[in-house]
Amino acid sequence: MIKVTKLNGKSFRINSLFIEVVESFPDTTITLTNGRKYVVRESEDEVSKLIQEFYQSVGLLGGRVLEELNHEE
Repeated sequence: MIKVTKLNGKSFRINSLFIEVVESFPDTTITLTNGRKYVVRESEDEVSKLIQEFYQSVGLLGGRVLEELNHEE
């Protein structure tokens, strides 16, 4: 789970395993695999970093893979 903030300032946690798309419209919009959308204050890059940190913390993404992803950007 990652912690993000709604536009009204209230924070909530979202299961990052179900995140399908993160876009900026210019507000950051997270779309889940079930089609539900959430608009958050965090930037697209911040959400991406939170997702990567979560995956790494549960052992789904190793440090080496994370370094390769960062070099691709």
